[in-house]
Amino acid sequence: MIRPRKKYTVYDLRKLKGERCLTHIHVKSPEEAAAAESAGVDLMSCSFDSPEAEARLPRIVAAAPDSFLSAATPHGMATTEEAIRVSFKALEIGASSVYCSSSPRIIEAMANERIPVVGHLGMVPRHVTWTNYRAIGKTVEEAGELHARMKELENAGAYAAELEVVPHQLATFLCSRTSMILMSLGSGSGCDTQFLFSDDILGDYDERLPRHAKAYRNFRAEFERLQQERIAAFSEYIADVQEGGFPGASNLIEMDEILLQDVIDSIGKG
Repeated sequence: MIRPRKKYTVYDLRKLKGERCLTHIHVKSPEEAAAAESAGVDLMSCSFDSPEAEARLPRIVAAAPDSFLSAATPHGMATTEEAIRVSFKALEIGASSVYCSSSPRIIEAMANERIPVVGHLGMVPRHVTWTNYRAIGKTVEEAGELHARMKELENAGAYAAELEVVPHQLATFLCSRTSMILMSLGSGSGCDTQFLFSDDILGDYDERLPRHAKAYRNFRAEFERLQQERIAAFSEYIADVQEGGFPGASNLIEMDEILLQDVIDSIGKG
């Protein structure tokens, strides 16, 4: 059995397939990454699709040095050369693998360079103009197409694929028919990892919680409370200044009166 805080490799993950379901969280800050590692989360992912995300990745890696971390590359990579360049950059910074929602052609080029790459199956948010926001695979025809796409990713060399919003019975079946690590996001408990976003777990947004997610805290309410505390503190400061309460005696730096008079006399003579 692998030690809980040994940093996983793709080799390790493949050996664990079918043994147990790994926990998997998408984090958005170094603080969340540190908390996830301290809590014992198995796998993490984070964005790597903007200048801000690129600048944040080294801090996330440093915050969770013993965790397997996948970096989500930009969705608009148009060429294999761009995909390879971006992926190597993420790996050099410290990512353990990369996520890519591009075609099997691009994923195959990445895999040929020995880049550990995660594909995407099911409801792909960037492709919803073709499917709408709904579960994928609820008909024989659509389930067959999903299986075929899974095999395309597998043959292209992806070591894993995110499986999003697929009926849980079908997801379990598909997981048994591939050598890839299947990462369930809203696709039940029969896959190799159980994937949620930190925003969902922490309740950190204003939108309705997705059906497939579960909030364990209400950070949005806490942030709103803190904002009201900020307003109250700033208002009290303004009143304190206007009423002469700040600065008080404890906030002042004293000067010897004789020395002060010497300074006044000296400046006055000048």
